Amino acid sequence: MNFLKNKTLLITGGTGSFGNAAVKYLLKKSKLKKIIVFSRDENKQYIMQNKFKDERIRFFIGDVRDEERLLMAFKNVDFVIHAAAQKHVPTAEYNPMECIKTNVHGAQSVISAAIKSGVKKVINLSTDKACNPINLYGASKLCAEKLFVNANQLSGKNETKFGTVRYGNVIASRGSVIPLFVELSKEKKNKIPLTHKSMTRFFITLEQAVQFVIICLDKMRAGEIFIPKMNSIYIEQLIKIINPKSKIKVVGIRPGEKIHETLLSTDESSLIYDNGNYYTIYSENLSSLKNNKKKIKNKFNYSSNLAISLNPKKIELLIKKLKLI
Repeated sequence: MNFLKNKTLLITGGTGSFGNAAVKYLLKKSKLKKIIVFSRDENKQYIMQNKFKDERIRFFIGDVRDEERLLMAFKNVDFVIHAAAQKHVPTAEYNPMECIKTNVHGAQSVISAAIKSGVKKVINLSTDKACNPINLYGASKLCAEKLFVNANQLSGKNETKFGTVRYGNVIASRGSVIPLFVELSKEKKNKIPLTHKSMTRFFITLEQAVQFVIICLDKMRAGEIFIPKMNSIYIEQLIKIINPKSKIKVVGIRPGEKIHETLLSTDESSLIYDNGNYYTIYSENLSSLKNNKKKIKNKFNYSSNLAISLNPKKIELLIKKLKLI
């Protein structure tokens, strides 16, 4: 990570699960001059200040909807990881404008402030729900992806560069299903709720997500969307891993919820290249970067229900490694 040496990096939404993991990893592995945690939650910042006692960390109260505040925060910043978002599907369905203000308007504010401040690179964290979205959260993140691709044309040839990382559910992140299932099992609930018997999801650990984002921040040139090759699992199998004796109650799909998630769709297959451990969608304006890359065949579909992706044993080992069960 030599590209980070003596540089300043800012994380929007930095008090979230990703931000905490990223700060821990970067303090240990990088030689950053400064890490700025930007978020609107003063209580989480207070907790984080007590957790990480390191003179390289700075805390900045602010909201990504507020471009003026972002401009102050981005002063002399080299790199930005944009992790701030409204992420809960049902919450977005019932509060649509709040989701749009944060996930779409907030993304544009980050882009505008980064260009005006001369930030070198900004990488946006997206989600599998942005691929062929059926809910507002996914649609708002798709909009953010489009904004970040287009932002490279706004910034000019040698100015701020923008890219995106798209991945699935993070194991043990705040609000995810694994901590919920573990808690319900500890409480010895008679039945664990399952929305649909066939439901599948991609999973990635926080550490894997952080490492992948940092790698992509280094590799990105302008407008790429990076997608890691991930494991997926049936949620019913996941419940059985956490509590083999548990009974399951099918409660029905929530508003805006999919049975299966897709990281890459057949509609995107003409733009996808295989880079070994991950896929890349290159901007149409970056044809020169596609040289020596392995083009994926058309009609390629990377969905969580594909048998080749399913690896329950590996998920079980990851959960045990994280001491969740």
